[in-house]
Amino acid sequence: MTTHLLTSLLLLAASAPAQMLFEEYDPPSTLVVEETRVTSARYPFVDVHNHQWTMPTDDLAVTVAAMDALNMAVMVNLSGRAFNGTEEEASAHLHGCLENAKQNAPGRFLTFTNLSYDGIEEPGFGQRLADRVEADIDAGAAGLKIYKSLGMRITDAAGVRVAVDDPRLDPVWERCGQLDVPVLIHTADPAPFWQPWDNQNERWFELKQKPERKRDPATEPSFEQLIAEQHHVFARHPGTTFISAHMGWMANDLEAMGRVLDRYPNVVTEIGAVLAEFGRQPRTAHAWLTKYQDRVLFGKDAWTPEEYHTYFRVLETDDEYFDYYRRRHAFWKMYGLDLSDLVLRKLYYGNALRLFPQIDRSLFPDGGVLPD
Repeated sequence: MTTHLLTSLLLLAASAPAQMLFEEYDPPSTLVVEETRVTSARYPFVDVHNHQWTMPTDDLAVTVAAMDALNMAVMVNLSGRAFNGTEEEASAHLHGCLENAKQNAPGRFLTFTNLSYDGIEEPGFGQRLADRVEADIDAGAAGLKIYKSLGMRITDAAGVRVAVDDPRLDPVWERCGQLDVPVLIHTADPAPFWQPWDNQNERWFELKQKPERKRDPATEPSFEQLIAEQHHVFARHPGTTFISAHMGWMANDLEAMGRVLDRYPNVVTEIGAVLAEFGRQPRTAHAWLTKYQDRVLFGKDAWTPEEYHTYFRVLETDDEYFDYYRRRHAFWKMYGLDLSDLVLRKLYYGNALRLFPQIDRSLFPDGGVLPD
């Protein structure tokens, strides 16, 4: 080999890119576009999807200071009862949430109760559970949150899966309708979690980082079955208001979610953990949120204050091509929707005020009254 050829090969090797994994490739964009930093919402807002797991003992002054910085007027803590523990411990957790908020942050928090399915095979279970939910509402709970474990992991004493539309739960849904309190229900996970984990799966990166999120269609109910069960509940209980969590996992197919809202007038939805779907289809999302402006609430899910900034930027600005805050949820860029003031006000607080009459209207512009 000649000296000249050897030198050329060495130079080529030196200039070749270092070996890296595909998911490590994340170059900063060279695109130069306007950047709007939005750290506080344009209007005070109600976050209807939040979790404060240690709220009975939290220093709420710290949380409220963070809320004020975001312009969050009211937070809905969906985790009133602990996941585990005895009935007495769960009840104590709920009452601790309510008391801490009442004493140390009056008017700033609403708390939802939750269900325990222990004993579902026993006669009269549904009525007893409905009575317990009513007692929690009488104590100050503002609604009922259903976790995705219903339909996916909950079984009865015989080991049989409890479906989302199990008729033994009908008394609970009916009682919530009678009490005029909303049921925020989370069913299933994103559909790609059931699909093959290969180069055709849009959630490939997320499933690599979080392999426990993979679903086995051979042993678990399918996405389609779970969503159908949820919709059966909506249909059977038209007098109950349901908040379909996470846009019913249909934010990637807004036409389909629109059909759900058209079919079930007792259903509203919220945008928690699906902002990335809106941010990649700004024109379609703008039109959809304008059309369904009376049916969508603001929600975030995990309490990480700085992540709200991306929500504000997507909803309020017309910025182009910017990052979402968690790459495994969005292997793509965001675009601002530039929503109108009226749509923003309904999304941020107007629609929530209709569901929660206990919220102090003085926290919002014009006492919460929206312009015509």
